[in-house]
Amino acid sequence: MTRIRFATNWIKAWNRKDLDAVLEHYVDDAKFISPKATTFVGTPVIKGKKALSEYWHLAAKKIGKLEFKLDHILWDSDSNELVIFYEANLNGVCSRACEAMKFDSAGRQISGEAMYGALI
Repeated sequence: MTRIRFATNWIKAWNRKDLDAVLEHYVDDAKFISPKATTFVGTPVIKGKKALSEYWHLAAKKIGKLEFKLDHILWDSDSNELVIFYEANLNGVCSRACEAMKFDSAGRQISGEAMYGALI
């Protein structure tokens, strides 16, 4: 299934810290929401591919250990939304997390939202 391959490649790109590979499927005016974004940019909402690139490259400098393990994937064809559930190990702190991604009709990502759960 295409969506599973996308999700697996997305996780692999993050594990390599290949942020350009993560960004290449975003539209130029994409919007990303993450409560952790306030640490680096002072706001949980980042707008535009250029701002996303700057944010993620800045954040990556603060990350020593980065490892995501894919848990499961949900695809809602009515809303064109893909949700990837995973375990995140960032600098030795493990937690459950997920990314909700919305796509346009051409399959490009128009928005993303990161959510973090309980420590594991």
